[in-house]
Amino acid sequence: MTPGAFFELTDRLNGSLAGQEGLFCSLASETSDFVRLNHNRIRQAGSVRGTSLGLTLIEGSRQAEASCDLTGDPAQDLARARDLLGRLRERIPHVPDDPYLNCSEAPWTSDTRVGDAPPDPHAAVAELITLAEGLDLVGIWASGEIAEGLASSLGHRHWHRSQSFNLDWSAYHSGDRAVKATYAGMTWDGRALAARIEAIRRGLEIMGRPPRTLRPGRYRAYLAPAAVGELTDMLAWGGFDLKGHRTRQTPLLKLVGGERTFDPRVSIREENRRGLKPSFTPEGFRSPGTVTLIDGGRYAQCLVDARDAKEYGEPVNAAGGSPESLALDGGDIPDSQILARLDTGLYVGNLWYCNWSDPNDCRVTGMTRFGTYWVEGGELIAPVNVMRFDDSLYHLLGGRLEGLTTERELILSPQTYEGRSTDSQLLPGILVSGIELAL
Repeated sequence: MTPGAFFELTDRLNGSLAGQEGLFCSLASETSDFVRLNHNRIRQAGSVRGTSLGLTLIEGSRQAEASCDLTGDPAQDLARARDLLGRLRERIPHVPDDPYLNCSEAPWTSDTRVGDAPPDPHAAVAELITLAEGLDLVGIWASGEIAEGLASSLGHRHWHRSQSFNLDWSAYHSGDRAVKATYAGMTWDGRALAARIEAIRRGLEIMGRPPRTLRPGRYRAYLAPAAVGELTDMLAWGGFDLKGHRTRQTPLLKLVGGERTFDPRVSIREENRRGLKPSFTPEGFRSPGTVTLIDGGRYAQCLVDARDAKEYGEPVNAAGGSPESLALDGGDIPDSQILARLDTGLYVGNLWYCNWSDPNDCRVTGMTRFGTYWVEGGELIAPVNVMRFDDSLYHLLGGRLEGLTTERELILSPQTYEGRSTDSQLLPGILVSGIELAL
C-alpha cells in the first residue's frame, strides 16, 4: 500500500467519527522474499506480500483495538475497516477505564525512507551457492521492503519504509560440529559475503581436528559479536525498562544503585537513527534518534513507553521497554589482532540457551556451541566441546573486560512471527581476562 492510499483510507474513517471518539490507525506492510537452503542448494523459495490495518478507538479514558488484513482494493479495504470500526464501537462501552491510556495530543508528521533496493534474491543466493561450493550449508535468506504507517484523528501522519536483507546460515562439518555466520544490512557487498565464507572454511578446517574438553574453571576468552549479542539480549530482558526499575525488578539494580559498575569503555545506546525502526511510537510520540542507556560504565537512562510514562510521570522516549536498535560502542582492537591479543584461551563464536542464574547479581548461564575454539600462541588449535558458562555481566563487561573490537557487526533479528522483524544490534567483539565455565 502506498502512503497516499493509507492516508486516504484513514481520512475516510476519521470522517465517520462521532461525539468524543478519537482514532489511531496503524499500518504494517511487508513485501519479502525468502529462500531456504540445505546442503548448499535451494530447497524452498517464496514471497510474502501482506498488509494489515490496526485500529485503536478511544472514547474518554477507554480504548479498544483490533486489526484486519487488507486486500489492496480500496473499496474492499474501506468496507473492512468500517466494519472493524463498527465492532470496536460495540465493544468500547463494555471495557473498563484505562488509567494509563496515553496518546500524543500534539500532531506531527514524518516520512522516512531507508535502505537501497535490496539485492535481487536470485543473484544473491546464486553468489552464496557459488562461494560455498563444497560446503554442507543450511540457512535462510530474507529480504525486501517493510513499511509502517500511523495516522490519527488528531492529525498525526507518519510513514516509514525500510529495505534490508538478512542471510543467516550454518556450515556443518559432522555430527554436532558446525560454524555459524550471518550477513545482514541495507547495502549489499559481495566482498563482505566472500570474507565470511572464507572464515567459515577456516573454521571448518579446525573443526576437523580432535576436539578438546576443558575442565570447569576460568579461562581467558574472546567473545565474537554474535556471542556478545546473546549477553546484550539478557540485558534487554528487564534491564532498561522504566517499570522494572521503579518496581526494583531490574537485573541492573546494583548498577543503578551505584554498588556495581561496568568498565568505563562500555556505553550502550538505543539508536533509532539507524533507520530500521520508525521515529514514531504507536501512540504518536516521537522516538529520539539516540537514547543512552549505559554511559561510560554507569547507568544513564531508562526506556519509557507511553504507558510507563503515564504511570510514572516521565517523558516518552521509546515504543517499548526493550531495546529494538541496540548498539554497544566499539573499542581499539582491530579484528586483525584478535587472536594475537587473546594469545591463549577460548575463541567463542556463539552462545546459546542463555538465562539468568542470579539476576540480582546480573549473572547469566548458557552454553557455548558453534565455532568455539582453543587458541594457543595466537593460533586456532582445536574445537572445544560444548561447555556451560556461568558468570556475571559485571565481570564480563566490567572488571575482566580487556578491550572491545574497533569493527562492529550489524546483526538483524531473523524472527518472522507476524512478519519480518526490524530489530537489530550493532556490536563489537570483546576480549575478557576470564569467563567461568561451570561444566
